[in-house]
Amino acid sequence: MTTVQASLWVVMLLVALALAFDFMNGFHDAANSIATVVSTGVLKPAQAVLFAATFNFIAIFIFHLSVAATVGKGIVQPGIVDVNVVFGALVGAITWNAITWYYGIPSSSSHALIGGIVGAVIAKAGVDSLVVSGVMRTVAFIFVSPVLGFVLGSLMMVAVAWIFRRTRPMKVDRWFRRLQLVSAGAYSLGHGGNDAQKTIGIIWMLLIATGYAATEDKSPPTWTIVSCYVAIAAGTLFGGWRIVKTMGQKITKLKPVGGFCAETGGAMTLFLATALGVPVSTTHTITGAIVGVGSTQRASAVRWGVAGNIVWAWIFTIPASACVAAVAYWVSLQLF
Repeated sequence: MTTVQASLWVVMLLVALALAFDFMNGFHDAANSIATVVSTGVLKPAQAVLFAATFNFIAIFIFHLSVAATVGKGIVQPGIVDVNVVFGALVGAITWNAITWYYGIPSSSSHALIGGIVGAVIAKAGVDSLVVSGVMRTVAFIFVSPVLGFVLGSLMMVAVAWIFRRTRPMKVDRWFRRLQLVSAGAYSLGHGGNDAQKTIGIIWMLLIATGYAATEDKSPPTWTIVSCYVAIAAGTLFGGWRIVKTMGQKITKLKPVGGFCAETGGAMTLFLATALGVPVSTTHTITGAIVGVGSTQRASAVRWGVAGNIVWAWIFTIPASACVAAVAYWVSLQLF
């Protein structure tokens, strides 16, 4: 086997690993898209995941590849990435996702991937190899996205309560059962649009590093885009119920009107972040929106202990996945 053939096989294996991460991302984050619509009883779980998966894929026709460009070119200095870095990053992200899924913790697949990239790059070439502005912008949105989700979700809830203050509760409930389908669809669009692009970005990074794409290319190959959207939609279709219970039932009790406001506030946040090219956490965003909706009723309506445990998972995600990625990078040096 020639060197070119060997490198091609390694690239193919890493692309398959990246798509496995993308599938797991959809599987892990399915709760973000369907938790509220399931917990309010608007859709049954099987209906909800099919609904969310469909809108995950439709996002391919709506959003520009700004997030993919950030991940592919805006986090690591040119010339640093190689197959070992990509392997380490993906193993770090997948490992952390598997741990948090098993324990039903709604952590961020997005930040697990960013942490994986950071850990593998530092293991290879040190901190100076990172694009600090790109990393810091992503880190900043660990705090910005849930706060924005909280603010928009709570403002939506207050506005709806004021507008429908003279309307009978049963009538409001009936209207918002229908409207929640719109908000759930919008949130699933935002989920697909932001999260699928992260995997597109790391495959693009891999193709540039191995010479299968040019640095000056303005977009990755079409097959990369389509396969990543298919993978995340398929993952959502098989989404895990463990995290749905945490997101939809344990943080606060939601009615259709609350589900609509949380999903709409979350969707607005995701649309904004994707337009800005910032890889944000859909988990952080919807959690902030759900807490915002619950807090408009009364502070005790939110189970702050559960929310606090989720925040700790957010804090540990990047350093934990970075450490695993660094170890995986060193192991990969012995493999290829």
